[in-house]
Amino acid sequence: MSLLFAEHVGVTRGGRTILADVSLMAGPGDFIAVIGPNGAGKSTLLAALAGLLAPQQGIVSLDGMPLGKIPRRTLARRRAYLPQNPVCEWPLSVERLVALGLTAHLPALGPLPSGHENAIAEALVEQDLAAQKDQPVTTLSGGELSRAMLARALVGRPDVLIVDEPVTGLDPVHAFAAMARLAAWAKGGHTVIASLHDLTLAARYAGRILALKQGRVAGEGALTASLIRDVFGVESDVRGQGANVKVDFLLP
Repeated sequence: MSLLFAEHVGVTRGGRTILADVSLMAGPGDFIAVIGPNGAGKSTLLAALAGLLAPQQGIVSLDGMPLGKIPRRTLARRRAYLPQNPVCEWPLSVERLVALGLTAHLPALGPLPSGHENAIAEALVEQDLAAQKDQPVTTLSGGELSRAMLARALVGRPDVLIVDEPVTGLDPVHAFAAMARLAAWAKGGHTVIASLHDLTLAARYAGRILALKQGRVAGEGALTASLIRDVFGVESDVRGQGANVKVDFLLP
């Protein structure tokens, strides 16, 4: 069990405030969707939560230990991070790319632990990529690459999974499948934090919404029409509950 805690996090770049006084607590079973307009600070927040960016103010900790004090290999085993629009310019096979997600779990010397082949095979099947396992990554479509990168992030079974726009470029079938997989991962006792632009998917699958506006927390909890109005400045109709939630934007 892992508890990720961000306390009064602030990030400034080039004299511009990107994040200001952002706090968040996430634990086992949580699936938090981070929403907000372009430039709201979503990607910066996720990078800070993953330990890839040290905030100028505040602190991010995992089970009470500041991320900067956790050995890199240990942190890599416990949390996985998937950036927005990931790329791979090497002609690795899809199977080999997914295997890279196990790097932090493998010994520097000696034989590979048993069972890693099964973990890779399962990750490929879960992302509908078993038929492409020998295909060079550089020949994949954008959506296929996104699924391969998600498989790489999940193959090591991290306690905390942080993903930035995980459904970008995916067709509807694979977008729903990816979101269902993330929700299932959280229900299995893990923590999932994902930035999303698709508000319907966020409302259907995430248990909690964290809305950012101009680098600050604008709201947290359920997705409502008033929250959408406050954050995005548009009117909407939020209907249904759970898997049946639908968000329609009302044109002026």
